[in-house]
Amino acid sequence: MIRGVDAGGGPEPTAGPVEAIPIATPAPVPLDPPAPSDAGDDDVTVTVRPEPAAPAWGRRRVLLLNATYEPLTALPLRRAIVLLVCGKADVVHGDPSGLVLHSAAGSVEVPSVIRLRVYVRVPYRARVPLTRAALMHRDRFRCAYCSGKAETIDHVVPRSRGGTHTWENCVACCARCNHKKADKLLAELGWPLRTMPTAPRGRHWRLLAGLVDADPQWLPYLGETAA
Repeated sequence: MIRGVDAGGGPEPTAGPVEAIPIATPAPVPLDPPAPSDAGDDDVTVTVRPEPAAPAWGRRRVLLLNATYEPLTALPLRRAIVLLVCGKADVVHGDPSGLVLHSAAGSVEVPSVIRLRVYVRVPYRARVPLTRAALMHRDRFRCAYCSGKAETIDHVVPRSRGGTHTWENCVACCARCNHKKADKLLAELGWPLRTMPTAPRGRHWRLLAGLVDADPQWLPYLGETAA
């Protein structure tokens, strides 16, 4: 019981017992959404956003020629643009579609082939590494046995019979001839070779050894034809 005095000096009315008023507590919010039940699985749609593909500019290559128009290497586009902006190279062939890169300071033609203004001496390496790309270029993408379109590589003397994986024992081959030849010798089949396989010579073959697809504008500098 609580007694007091009011402002007029009289006794304050007696207050009854104070009752506690319940306060509703909000339900806790789950941090993770509840898993859908089996009955509603068919109504749930999940959208998966595809990852952005890598820009084509990062994979673009530019053929770099020496001052004598000798092919040196295939540069990333970014490195080629730096050589052009710094005045160390000139554009020989631009992009076939005529693309131009713009910046606040100016614009640069997107190149396909560039040439150094100053000749650089490159150490000569006699042996060209044997790769599928270089071998296909050497044999002009033609089967060494039937002159059809080459699809694979064959060892003239099978490795199971002592053959080596060298330029002199490897040729481009179509799938049909490769399957038919199997592990036999040419003398056993009576097959002739169109040309005798040899190791290619020339610095440009080192570049061809690492190329899968070359811009048609590169081919005259690589000893190839557009066909």
